[in-house]
Amino acid sequence: MAVFTAVSLDDVAPWLQQFPLGKASAIKGIASGIENSNFFITTDAGEYVLTIFEVLRFDQLPFYLNLMRHLAERGVLVPAPVANARGELVVALHGKPAAIVSKLDGSSQMAPEPVHCAAVGAMLARMHLAAVDFPLQQPNLRGIDWWNETTPKVLPMLDEGSAALLRAEMHFQQAFAASAHYHRIPRGPVHADLFRNNVMFVGEQLTGFFDFYFAGCDTWLFDMAVTVNDWCIDLATGELDTARVRAMLDAYHAVRPFTHDEHESWQAMLRAAALRFWLSRLYDFHLPREAEMLTPHDPFHFERILRERIATTAPELFS
Repeated sequence: MAVFTAVSLDDVAPWLQQFPLGKASAIKGIASGIENSNFFITTDAGEYVLTIFEVLRFDQLPFYLNLMRHLAERGVLVPAPVANARGELVVALHGKPAAIVSKLDGSSQMAPEPVHCAAVGAMLARMHLAAVDFPLQQPNLRGIDWWNETTPKVLPMLDEGSAALLRAEMHFQQAFAASAHYHRIPRGPVHADLFRNNVMFVGEQLTGFFDFYFAGCDTWLFDMAVTVNDWCIDLATGELDTARVRAMLDAYHAVRPFTHDEHESWQAMLRAAALRFWLSRLYDFHLPREAEMLTPHDPFHFERILRERIATTAPELFS
């Protein structure tokens, strides 16, 4: 989240009239993140989040917003999109697609303990199962096809050691994606970006997942690997914390048991998840877009995690 498109209270007031939310009394830009323009809005009906989409097109957005509505209707704790008087979830604002969703209670847990990781693991499993019958299909737009497109763009910016790592890992991941194990892994809609700052807690109580705008259809194991690589690590070293990993994996497995093929693919998928975010951070760092409130994330964080996943065996999915 960031602010690429400025929006004032005067701008949003007439736009908001089409929604059953009353009048807006306050609007505040959200500085974190890098993909869309986001704002907290206070209305007569309560607090909401307004998102203006800077990259995603009108035709892509029904997948994300209808997925959120589908999950919310099935008891998964996610923001509920608000439809306008004509039933539309996406409406133009300043000529760009925009949507408004309910604001979750609580705050992000940036220093998670095993109890928080267990709550995330269980809810992620429930989310995967709840989305099994979701009728829309859209690939993970930051999946291997995007990695193949992006690698040549960022390679010239890297030193020799990092460039060699990127080439080698791309070769490894292309072989993994062609393997029999990979093609037997269960899949469906995934969040694909479930970092600490995309989950809300009140104390130890998880109150919701949000920011579904990198979601797509991919392997459920990739979703777990992305999540573990953020929630269950020492931020300074990238090393996995065994207690937090075990808490998250066991809680997930209790709701949706892992398969043998997932077990065999776990280490490779942790590397895939690290590569995905190393690549996107390299791209955002070296080829940034202008925004009012934007600080690109440090790419080295995920390079360090990738090197650690290559060098060290992770805790197994299940005993």
